[in-house]
Amino acid sequence: MYNRYYILYSESANQYYVGCTGDDINERIRRHNSQHKGFTGKTHDWKLVYTEQYADKHEAFAREREVKSWKSRKKIEALIQTSGN
Repeated sequence: MYNRYYILYSESANQYYVGCTGDDINERIRRHNSQHKGFTGKTHDWKLVYTEQYADKHEAFAREREVKSWKSRKKIEALIQTSGN
């Protein structure tokens, strides 16, 4: 199984969420949209807007940390737009 770095977007919260997973991406999104404690549990309309696939979980996690370190909505939106999504 591949590891994925991903970005979700919630229209109702007007926010992005950056994460990585080794699980099936559809199952991971379902869990984000379920009622739970935590950042994504507050809204239930998270949609996948960007993803990158890695063979190694450490690479996926490193990419997640890199994008989170930007702390820039504009850079995240530019990344999403360059992917053609």
